[in-house]
Amino acid sequence: MTVTAPSANGTSRSAAPRTIQRPPTALELIRSSDRTEAETTTPPASDSAPAAHPSKLPGFSPEQLAALAAPLDRANVRQREQGRSKVHYLEGWQVIAEANRIFGFDGWQRQTIAVRCVAQAERLIGREQKPGWGVTYTARVRVTVTAGNRTLIREGSGAGHGIDADQGLAHESALKEAETDATKRALMTFGNPFGLALYDKQQRQVSPARGSSTAAVMTTTSVTKPTASVAPAKVPNQGPPAAQAPGSNDTPLNAPAITALQARIRALSPVQREAFTTAFRAAFAVPPSQSAIAGLITTSRHQRWIEAFLTKPAAA
Repeated sequence: MTVTAPSANGTSRSAAPRTIQRPPTALELIRSSDRTEAETTTPPASDSAPAAHPSKLPGFSPEQLAALAAPLDRANVRQREQGRSKVHYLEGWQVIAEANRIFGFDGWQRQTIAVRCVAQAERLIGREQKPGWGVTYTARVRVTVTAGNRTLIREGSGAGHGIDADQGLAHESALKEAETDATKRALMTFGNPFGLALYDKQQRQVSPARGSSTAAVMTTTSVTKPTASVAPAKVPNQGPPAAQAPGSNDTPLNAPAITALQARIRALSPVQREAFTTAFRAAFAVPPSQSAIAGLITTSRHQRWIEAFLTKPAAA
């Protein structure tokens, strides 16, 4: 059908036929939706602000790294009899407190991803041999830690045993112990403050007990002469042994102080760092099996020694 419309001079003319719009197909709607989403979610490219490479995203802060590298505090270690030997361990509350201190209260979380009762039996308990229950649970816990823009996930398995006259209380005790044990094993992978140092039978990364007189790493008061490769003038005067003994003047360093000392040591030239390492090992009797000394800088006594070494002028 042709529709005629009047022209400006009064004559009739034929109007252009109208195009009938068909509805879009489902495929066209999907493609249009994908294009719109891509345009709204993809930021425009900028020459002045290139996208950060995933491998360069920040992780733990220097203070956190210093805390994770520090030796385990001997005061936190507990001991119990197991068979014919003694077992050293950290209590569950202590491990959680360390996680809160290092990662932050909102910087980590724990999730129990598997739990199972593997044993349950009646048994006699106590000195009076009263009837009761023995229960064993296994658990697997996942720990998620936020390190800057990164998310670190660690898992650990543990077991718990409950013995009680009441069957329900035995189950409760076993379940809680299994979850705590699994949490400790997951956090242990982050370093010494969470018990990793206890897996070393010689416990070389466990700080000495305050006032201990035993010859151990970082506690010896003897001073060994430097080797021939180290200039004698670069080794500070250690003073009499009494001045070097742990006591009221030997206090733990906080994380910022440890980080600052480590930064000054890294700023030394390769020759100076070698001389420093040799002198430090000699002064504090660090065994050859200890490959690195960065984690051994923990007290004010070490700080005074390092300050003396770094400020003493080289021999002419």
